[in-house]
Amino acid sequence: MENVSPQIVEVIAPPDWKVPFIFASPHSGRRYPAEFLDQSPLDLMTLRRSEDAYVDLLIDTATSLGAPVVKALFPRAFVDVNRKPGEIDPALFDGPLPQINHNLTNRVLAGFGVIPRLAADGLAIYNHKLPAQEFTQRLDQYYFPYHAEIERLIAACLEKFGIAILIDCHSMPSHDMQRRPIRSIGGTDFVLGDRYGSSCAPGLTHLADSLLLNRGYRVARNAPYAGGFVTSKYGDPVRNVHALQIEINRALYLNEEKVSRHSGFPVLRRSLQMIFADLVKLDPSALLMSQAAE
Repeated sequence: MENVSPQIVEVIAPPDWKVPFIFASPHSGRRYPAEFLDQSPLDLMTLRRSEDAYVDLLIDTATSLGAPVVKALFPRAFVDVNRKPGEIDPALFDGPLPQINHNLTNRVLAGFGVIPRLAADGLAIYNHKLPAQEFTQRLDQYYFPYHAEIERLIAACLEKFGIAILIDCHSMPSHDMQRRPIRSIGGTDFVLGDRYGSSCAPGLTHLADSLLLNRGYRVARNAPYAGGFVTSKYGDPVRNVHALQIEINRALYLNEEKVSRHSGFPVLRRSLQMIFADLVKLDPSALLMSQAAE
């Protein structure tokens, strides 16, 4: 499979990098390779329901605050960068896979590995096995370039500020798998995931929680989303790298069936801009290891 575009990952850089923050949207990619569409019996709209649709456009105002925004341009249903590279179901492929540490995690068993087997609606993305070499091609051409950009930005942020704060932005369906409204389960508009306190200093999660609550949103922590591979891989408070996952209830801004923005989108975008403006005022010294350990 050939690259559909020379631009796999986009980094929107601010005119001046003023704050030690990086905002990321790994699941809002809308560029579907033609070969991928040909491989799947599902129509484009069904595949698109797997997206964290338009989250990149909700958060791109962070550049006006002096922080870069990085986003994957390819779809989550094609390659999921919020998984370990070994989270793969060998049964999805025809032939032996490279000698890597395969991780048959619960996410893989549920159909949502690094190369997903199922779409968000629980429908099979493929009705045949994929060539084994496609696993390597997708990771080399899409997965690893995304993570290379995250690693580059974190290194540059550490060099510039002595600390790096990654805000990993996602959206969550308004209903769970039993079709119960997520908002009714926990009254949840946002879920903050910090891997139960391991991926960032508590002050960061507490501040984000407080800012959202002050805007009238209903917030949960680590349930049902505690953070994925990105937060666990990069969040390292001992090294002064802090990673916080933010999940946004899609009902706030999206017609989930049509994957289209509704009237709540500009309201939420402006609200997030004001929340982020306060978030980036955080004194980095409050997150240093000596503080985080107290």
